[in-house]
Amino acid sequence: MKGLLFFTGCILLLGNSFAQQPVLPAQKHGFVVIAHRGNHENVPENTTASVEAAYQCGADYAELDLRTTQDGHLVLMHDATVDRTTNGKGAVADYTFAALRQLTIKSTDGKTYRVPTFAEALKAARGKVHIYLDFKEADVAQAWQQIRDAGMEKQVIVYINKKEQYQPWRDIAPQMPLMSSLPDDAHSPAQMEQFLDAYSFAVLDNITDSTLMTVARRRRISVWLDAQSPNEGPDAWNAVLEKKVQGMQSDHPGALVRYLREHRLRDGLKK
Repeated sequence: MKGLLFFTGCILLLGNSFAQQPVLPAQKHGFVVIAHRGNHENVPENTTASVEAAYQCGADYAELDLRTTQDGHLVLMHDATVDRTTNGKGAVADYTFAALRQLTIKSTDGKTYRVPTFAEALKAARGKVHIYLDFKEADVAQAWQQIRDAGMEKQVIVYINKKEQYQPWRDIAPQMPLMSSLPDDAHSPAQMEQFLDAYSFAVLDNITDSTLMTVARRRRISVWLDAQSPNEGPDAWNAVLEKKVQGMQSDHPGALVRYLREHRLRDGLKK
């Protein structure tokens, strides 16, 4: 689970009325399935191939990680360094785009994959699968412009990792639905209410307590929980489903989609 660096003790309150909520991308199914780093069961994570695989397996979203090269290009990469996923070494931020593009992404299928640009990922997703953009390190105006250029304004939700990322998104793209984690120090309904009076989020990813769930439902905030783990399967999925949430992030999105269909849960939870 990602951690958001907000602290309720220093929130500037905006009043008692709920902040206006941007609309989530239209969805085909009642229960949202998110392919973690794209569907990377058979292809490398954070590639255009993983975006296509997310669409092919029936996922609603491909979760992708955004970073910036030394010369200002937006690219997909989960880690701050290229060490784990490519044949290179060092920080993404220390590579020019040309140098980064020379690296090959590690794979097991014998094919050659390169680090994709954000624009390439948007093109691969357009009209097929929504993007859940984990906003690691990037310029908001640049990212928003590329989303607009791709005609993807209604197909993206942005995950905020740091409080400093919040206001630029609200100023530059107020219609963009944002997602994050409830801060650790907002552990009571009253503290959650205070936090949500100051920050407008369409989705939270770490609400499990029933009293906090009640607040989220009343404010019409969706809850999408993470299920990805080395032992992910029906037990993990059922533990999430029992919380009566609206979506789930998975490392095995194809298997999760099949499980939901088999149990007649793809169009929403049973009453």
